Amino acid sequence: MTDAVMSNDRAAAIVAVASIPTIPRDADGPVFRAPWEAQAFAMTVTLHERGVFTWAEWAAALSAEIKRAQAAGDPDTGETYYQHWLATLENLIAEKGVTTRGDLHRYRDAWDRAADRTPHGQPIELQEIDFRRAD
Repeated sequence: MTDAVMSNDRAAAIVAVASIPTIPRDADGPVFRAPWEAQAFAMTVTLHERGVFTWAEWAAALSAEIKRAQAAGDPDTGETYYQHWLATLENLIAEKGVTTRGDLHRYRDAWDRAADRTPHGQPIELQEIDFRRAD
């Protein structure tokens, strides 16, 4: 991919993200309450730039996820927006074959185990033991 194409793609991504009316933002752009929200956002933009999905696919999938959550009782007050963003990202990359739902669950469980053993305020580090199934 040429620099010009990547530059145009990045510009298209910025315009597409700006066109999502529900994204939490201030005058400077998207606002994140936690580092993981910014990371999920960045992963989404990067995967789009790499051609894993189009912005039309992303917008449709995010919209469907939010509607599903609302139908299940989410009050849609903004606090859960990036939870929907992450769920959309996980579903889309599994549908596209980037990873499997099983691997997503495996890493989520490993992260939970690592977080449980990590003292508050310390960085969470995944170790091989975190990937062993709890029996």
